[in-house]
Amino acid sequence: MNILIQVFYTSNENSVLRRGSYPLKNRQPEEVAYEFWKWIKKEHPYPCELEKVIANGEDITQLVMKLEKAAH
Repeated sequence: MNILIQVFYTSNENSVLRRGSYPLKNRQPEEVAYEFWKWIKKEHPYPCELEKVIANGEDITQLVMKLEKAAH
């Protein structure tokens, strides 16, 4: 089963939306979204600030932020 993830963030004073469809592979949507967010941050030369994360129409921003905070 795939999940549609939309990540809204700011980078270098620009608002950006990245989205994609990813397989869950026995993971929670927030785990998949967090992996996508890590990939986005690694791709940018400038710091990125997470604004909002939507997974299949549901706002999971706080769950992704919790995972990010736990990883640090």
